[in-house]
Amino acid sequence: MAVQNYLIFDFGASNGRGLVANYDGSKFGFDVLHRFDNVPVYLAGTIYWDFLRLFSDLKAGLAMAAKKYRDIKSMGIDTWGVDFGILDKNGALIANPVNYRDKHRNSMPAKVYKIISARELQNITGCALASYYSLFNLYSLKIQDATEFNNAHKLLMMPDLFNYFLTGVAVNEYTDAHTSLMVNPFTARWEPQILDRLGFPKDIFCEIVQPSSKVGDLQKSVCGELDISPISVIAPVTHDTPSAIAGIPVADKSKNTVFMSIGTWGVNVVELNAPLISDEVFKTGFANEAGAAGKTLLFKNFVGMWLFQQSREKWLKEVEGGLSWDDIMNLAKNTSTIKSFIDVDATEFVLAQTDMPATVREFCKKTGQKIPGSIGAVARVIYESMALKVKHNLMDLEKITGKKIGAMHMVGGGTKDVLLCQWMADATGLLVYAGPTETTSVGNLLMQLLAAGEIKSLDEGRQIALKSASIKNYAPTNTGYWNRIYEDFVKVL
Repeated sequence: MAVQNYLIFDFGASNGRGLVANYDGSKFGFDVLHRFDNVPVYLAGTIYWDFLRLFSDLKAGLAMAAKKYRDIKSMGIDTWGVDFGILDKNGALIANPVNYRDKHRNSMPAKVYKIISARELQNITGCALASYYSLFNLYSLKIQDATEFNNAHKLLMMPDLFNYFLTGVAVNEYTDAHTSLMVNPFTARWEPQILDRLGFPKDIFCEIVQPSSKVGDLQKSVCGELDISPISVIAPVTHDTPSAIAGIPVADKSKNTVFMSIGTWGVNVVELNAPLISDEVFKTGFANEAGAAGKTLLFKNFVGMWLFQQSREKWLKEVEGGLSWDDIMNLAKNTSTIKSFIDVDATEFVLAQTDMPATVREFCKKTGQKIPGSIGAVARVIYESMALKVKHNLMDLEKITGKKIGAMHMVGGGTKDVLLCQWMADATGLLVYAGPTETTSVGNLLMQLLAAGEIKSLDEGRQIALKSASIKNYAPTNTGYWNRIYEDFVKVL
């Protein structure tokens, strides 16, 4: 078949990009055309997203793509979750969307839980309870008597807001809407009892559509401004995390494969056919998130490469001639273990630190363990602790799902670290498939291919992704050592 071109926009919390996927019927490649920063704005005590600047970058990328590729089949947008914008009765954006790190919304949970308890919210939505979710932002606007709340006509999550100004059609895509903490995952609809009890007007919430639905075509005003032809706008998996999971090139479907995305943050994920809500799920810190193709993602976040990023900032000030990522990896590999560990999810490791290595040493000291001295020793403590934390998470997953995990597929920037990949295999005792580093765009593309009728299922799309990707396998070795030190690690937890 002739090569078909699909336009993709990935908006991350710090930067974004526009790219075209060239699909020949059996595999695809990407042509990145436009990269841009996403810089929040702090104004009068509130942190906002600069939506107007982001929409300008969207149009710039759209114009570049249309100039280079005259036959774009469709386009799709994915963004980070939880944030939204509000339109007035004339369809105008009342204010820039509030950033998920804003202090006002993050101070709301205690107030909300007096009206509807945390456990009720968990039982209804299946979600993790994070203070930055959309529900808390909307409640913050309500009690502030904010202009956007009092004049709200439509509430649109971030990707839906972009789609609205492109097409004039106001709908909410399911996976991103689920991050609002106001959607019932069993009905895939806004949950009336949550909206009623918190005093949110129901008529501002738009129809929820499933991934791969067509939103509409580019409006005449957009086409005229950019001097381009109309393009179909598809709602892919618009929340970037489940989009990344959708894009994983599953190597062996016969195994019960657990997925892991590893970058600044890590996430362990298993796909289920329906939400799993129980005391055990929430006791272990897992939660449900809407995924592609009707799947539910049972997931848990953990602190990932952030520990190395923060440590390296300190080490670069101390080591003459610089210190590469490979240097850190080799120092850890060639330094003998002292069998000391950290809980990577302890509060002090989540927060930014001016001296992360000292924070690691202090944790070891206060928990009565040997204190690592050298760069290699500190790095080894981090490596081993991260691998053992994943082992711990996967053991919890097996317990709450009642299913034995057969393999793990890692994606994200951390897959470049061969020592991390090998030790993940060794610690878990699982065959690890590693790569590629970026799958969010792949998930976006697969949903567009599904909308176009080029593929019939997510599984079919993942096989195409497998043909288009470079995957490296890591077989477990020396599992006895990791099983022994795991007993010491659990004591630290």
